[in-house]
Amino acid sequence: MTQPKIAVDLILKKLTESTEQVKSRAQKASEVLLSPLKTDLATTPYEVVLEIDRVRLKYYRPEKIKHKIPLLVVYALINRETMLDLQPGRSVVQTFLDHGIEVYMIDWGYPTRKDRFVTIDDHVNIYMDDCIDFIRNQHGLPKINLMGICMGGAFSVMYSSLHPEKIKNLVTTVTPTNFDTDTGLLHVWMKNTCALNMGDAYGNMPGDLMNLGFLLLNPARLMIDKYIGFFEHMDNKAFVENFVRMEKWIFDSPDVPAATFRQFIEDCYKKNLLIQSRMELGGRRVALEKITMPLLNIYGKYDHLVPPEACELLTRHVGSKDKEDICLNTGHIGIYVSSKCQELFAPKIAGWLKEREKKKTAEKKASAKKTTDRKTGGKAAPAKVVSEKKAGAKAATGKKKVASAKKTATRKSATEKTKTRSAAAKK
Repeated sequence: MTQPKIAVDLILKKLTESTEQVKSRAQKASEVLLSPLKTDLATTPYEVVLEIDRVRLKYYRPEKIKHKIPLLVVYALINRETMLDLQPGRSVVQTFLDHGIEVYMIDWGYPTRKDRFVTIDDHVNIYMDDCIDFIRNQHGLPKINLMGICMGGAFSVMYSSLHPEKIKNLVTTVTPTNFDTDTGLLHVWMKNTCALNMGDAYGNMPGDLMNLGFLLLNPARLMIDKYIGFFEHMDNKAFVENFVRMEKWIFDSPDVPAATFRQFIEDCYKKNLLIQSRMELGGRRVALEKITMPLLNIYGKYDHLVPPEACELLTRHVGSKDKEDICLNTGHIGIYVSSKCQELFAPKIAGWLKEREKKKTAEKKASAKKTTDRKTGGKAAPAKVVSEKKAGAKAATGKKKVASAKKTATRKSATEKTKTRSAAAKK
């Protein structure tokens, strides 16, 4: 029996090549990590136009304004609104500006201990209402467009129900409204959380504690696989910069006021009052049937924080006839930052808002025409009436001329007859 030959020389050759590749990548990774990196968030220029306590209202102006009605974006209290402007080339804000939309965005800021008693009612009926009134006054408009995200989407639903006279169109994205689902570990945890005890223990709900909970929802992917991926690509400068930006955003987590956290857990996660139109803010019932403005509801098919079951019931309970659900093949954050969704998400919203503006303009023209027809009894338009009057006057003038000509002819005939008689008499 012959011994199999081992290709030792081939194995050594492969090992040498692999070693050289590792050395080359390590050298390149070292150069990338030691070089200046561009990792700033929210680089699109904006102006702070209003400040109320810790809350700021940002204003983004497009180079050319193509939409008459501005858009207010309301982010969640958890994490920061900078997600919408995470990096150049993947910025929801910049895409809206490219479509000519004036964008306002609420920055909730960082609550301090004195904010522990601030409720959902305060966020919706004071902070949001003041921002919306400011924008309405600035633009001289009775209504503006409103877009809410996650918890900010739930706030936007509540606001649109309580103040429908101020909202033209409502857009909700990854917005939980139905909490009666066990899809996703977060819903299970929240239903078994004693928010009162946590408020007593911590005051405001610590952002770092919530971040730890989010990581534990999927530890294999969020705490192991993610960093293995980083080591595999750390010789790629663009990848490293994007990775660092996302890490900075994830761990930039403001606390949530204790009173707001407690009410959200008790009224929404445990009692599911919002989708049943039984939730109350400031003594007023949040009735979903009062949401009669057009509604666009977008959510992610693979969202592990706010699954489709938590989002898709909203359009069935509102009073609006113009409503649409869109489920994208993405997760909770990917809907805003993935390259594929950049082409679907913000352009879809911009187009949807534009269609409603055109539709409203067409309705106004049709209404004006009906009013005109009603005033004229369905007869000719005023301009035509004027023409007929002119024609009548012209015809009358013509008749007068004919009559005058006849009179002149009669006078000439009488004169000729008189002359003839005079000549005959002389003879």
